[in-house]
Amino acid sequence: MFELKKAVSALLMPLPALLIIGLLGLMLIMFTTRQKTGCFVILFSFIGIFLVSFQPVASKLLMPLERQYSVFLPEVQSVDYVMVLGNGHVVDDQIPPTSELSRTALMRLAEGIRILRMYPGAKMILSGYAGGSEISHARMMANVALALGVAKSDIILLEDAKDTWEEARQAAAFVRQKQLVLVTSASHMTRALKEFNDAGLTPLPAPTNYLAQKEITQAWDKYAPKALYLEQTERYWYETLGLIWQSLRDLLTTAPNNEKVAAKNPA
Repeated sequence: MFELKKAVSALLMPLPALLIIGLLGLMLIMFTTRQKTGCFVILFSFIGIFLVSFQPVASKLLMPLERQYSVFLPEVQSVDYVMVLGNGHVVDDQIPPTSELSRTALMRLAEGIRILRMYPGAKMILSGYAGGSEISHARMMANVALALGVAKSDIILLEDAKDTWEEARQAAAFVRQKQLVLVTSASHMTRALKEFNDAGLTPLPAPTNYLAQKEITQAWDKYAPKALYLEQTERYWYETLGLIWQSLRDLLTTAPNNEKVAAKNPA
């Protein structure tokens, strides 16, 4: 199910989906007599690629999702755990450890270390499975954390968690009612908090890795299509699909439970 979910979501991302639409238009031109329709389909694909790579569109989509939670400030007296959700890595001995982590993972880890240093005695939870490599993502983040001065005794690894659902439930097994700070990308925070709340935890949100900005004054940065803005649209759409999936999963899970309750308590 996990692999199928990832494969389907990859095809539904803006760029692959629009390229597939463009390919369908090209096939209409090459193999059918509906050439005008094919031209319109290709034009739609080109316009779509332009719009999803256009800053006024991309940032307007993503910013409301990212700005739902503000930056973490030390407003509580104590914190027991700081959990950093994983995001991906490569294994390459020829580059520094910081470059082996994805940009998102490095941003999350840096924020987690910043918060950890506010609360001496707190432990850092790092999560993420191997994802096809020989070393888990949690361990790769731990290597970077150790290089940045975090004590080995302060690091807890969750090396089998594949997604946020599993991360939340594995964390709940030992965090229980203790104070937890959750570090993840700002765009992912809404979905992550729901998973942790469903697992019985009420973490303090610590969003990071903000991508969307509105204070861009240079016209060549704002109005020229760029991969940077395509990434913002992709992030918005990925999280939107994740929220839809959460709702469908909860609906499918709740329906059988309601039927069982009704069977136990007939009118």
